[in-house]
Amino acid sequence: MTAPFGQRLADAVAARGPLCVGIDPHAPLLERWGLPDSPEGLARFTDTVVEALAGTVAVLKPQMAFYERHGSRGTAVLEEAVVRARAAGALVLLDAKRGDIGSTMDAYGDYLRPDHPLTVDALTVSPYLGPGSLQPAVDTARQHGGGLFVLARTSNPDAGTLQHALVGDRTTAQVVVDTVRAWNTPGWVVGDPLPDLGAVQDLAGRFGATTGSFGVVVGATLRELDVDLTGLGGPVLAPGLGAQGGSPEDLRRLFGRDAAVVPTVSRDVLGAGPDVAALRAAAGRWAEALAR
Repeated sequence: MTAPFGQRLADAVAARGPLCVGIDPHAPLLERWGLPDSPEGLARFTDTVVEALAGTVAVLKPQMAFYERHGSRGTAVLEEAVVRARAAGALVLLDAKRGDIGSTMDAYGDYLRPDHPLTVDALTVSPYLGPGSLQPAVDTARQHGGGLFVLARTSNPDAGTLQHALVGDRTTAQVVVDTVRAWNTPGWVVGDPLPDLGAVQDLAGRFGATTGSFGVVVGATLRELDVDLTGLGGPVLAPGLGAQGGSPEDLRRLFGRDAAVVPTVSRDVLGAGPDVAALRAAAGRWAEALAR
């Protein structure tokens, strides 16, 4: 069994910094790079990004939709790129936002199995069929050392329609956070009540040996942090830096300096292509800004 994702993430961040770069080859970006909107153009784009960044950033986050839109040939491009990226030392977080029940969720969790043709280190998932619906993926992650990032408090304009809805005296977003906290709590098993916050060993705080493998997605462009992440025990994926308006200052404002945050940049790095050196330099500027 491989080391748990939380430990691999902590090691990668210690060696490379916390930056995650999204790989989002949408049609306008391919055109800007002078590439056709085809599997061939997709392959050239992806090869260039992997060559430029896989040896230096901690995490690469390909968006599955932009590969699936090219059919089986697009998926094949991603399969090959993931192998090369992981071989170069980057962790690969597949941004697929899967969510279903039973055997279907079990199949989505197979992305974390080492024998899957598209094996990745971690997967984004959606909890809106109920937190228990994700249990098959949790089980697979635990068995094979994978990770999950669960949508909790996103910063798209109408996210509060569901995420602020109350479940008892907690918002839906807080229920998601509390569920993930339970997954990271030693000794907690399915069927137990969610652990009382005051009784939880504080595994959160910093990247380190105690970083759990289960994290949440919380947008970096929120005006205020309206979920309690205390004792989460795992990482926070914070998308929205750069073109979407988020900044390193926003990260510090929302999460402080001690949280295990994985900040994500996409367009502000990818827009520097197709030159390999320019892509690497753009990622380097963000890494420097995050380290201040």
